[in-house]
Amino acid sequence: MLGSPVEHSLSPALHTAGYEALGLTGWTYDRRQVEEADLAGFVAGLGKEWRGLSLTMPLKRACLDVATRVSPLARRAGAGNTLVRRADSGWDADNTDVGGLVDALVPHWEQGWDSAAVLGAGATARSALLALEHLGVGRATIYARDPGRARQATGWAADAGLRVAVASAPLSDWGRSSAPVVLATLPPVEGVERPVGAAREGLLFDAVYADWPTPLARAAAAAGMTVVSGLDLLVHQAARQFELFTGRPAPVAAMMAAGLERLGGQR
Repeated sequence: MLGSPVEHSLSPALHTAGYEALGLTGWTYDRRQVEEADLAGFVAGLGKEWRGLSLTMPLKRACLDVATRVSPLARRAGAGNTLVRRADSGWDADNTDVGGLVDALVPHWEQGWDSAAVLGAGATARSALLALEHLGVGRATIYARDPGRARQATGWAADAGLRVAVASAPLSDWGRSSAPVVLATLPPVEGVERPVGAAREGLLFDAVYADWPTPLARAAAAAGMTVVSGLDLLVHQAARQFELFTGRPAPVAAMMAAGLERLGGQR
């Protein structure tokens, strides 16, 4: 796992649990703090024993520049989180965040959900919009604190040819949305839970996984919504990376158990 900061990452625990579950004794997974300006040099210096790299902020855009090939999904998202060693010693860049979010949401998804509210306008919001497209959602509104970033996100959606009609609105207005799906891609924000209301059906995904449940998750659950935590996304995107690195089906249950253990059973 590469990024900055990276010491908080649960990814080593998840991948290591996967190796142990499948008896892959020769595999190791660690974390390294790498700044954006140093990524190309770091990757160029890796030996052939390296099978893959996971990348978090601020490297998700930079990893596309060091790759030999970029997957269509990563190119469309404008961000990658995975580099996989090629037979010619180059690197393939991919994005498992989008598929990981789809995997996290599908068990709770109801047919006919056609609109969504996305809280936040950063890289995770872009992945959320691509996941919503895959799930057949036709309309989404981005609610953001920064109108400029919201406009950038809607512009990106148009440039990416997204089959989701994307609009933007102030974050304070999100409670007015009647969308059955709410995808919160923000760090914990005081007051954002208040618009949930006394009764609200549907699905809430909260990208946060530490100090769970968040105030937003508690409010949504109390109102009657199904709540999916950021740990589900973290595990499922890691499972997709695991399969790209090893060529083996990921033991998702073992990886989830490891994540829960590291978080003290919070979910």
